[in-house]
Amino acid sequence: MAKILVIDDDPHLRRTVARVLTRGHHEVIEAADGSQGLDRFALHRPEIVITDLLMPEKEGIETIRELRRIAPLVRIVAMSGGGTDSDSIFLGMAKALGADAILAKPFRAEELLHVVG
Repeated sequence: MAKILVIDDDPHLRRTVARVLTRGHHEVIEAADGSQGLDRFALHRPEIVITDLLMPEKEGIETIRELRRIAPLVRIVAMSGGGTDSDSIFLGMAKALGADAILAKPFRAEELLHVVG
């Protein structure tokens, strides 16, 4: 299947996403923020990047913009809390800036597997 980079500052969520993807026969690389994610992207060259939007160091919108600059064809999935209007605005911005798909947290395992194909 695909090599997928998961970027999220919440270690519990990151491990949960990684476990779902691994069970879906994907190879998973993890990163705790956008800076670490970009480093791991350069090292591992995954086909798909799943990134949270609100993180310390380098947040998700900035990470998406940088990924689009260095790897225009990589598939990007943006995720963020889905409970507030500001979260919806961030997800909309992510889509406008180059995310191929968006996921509002919390999401089901089936939704995650569907967006990565």
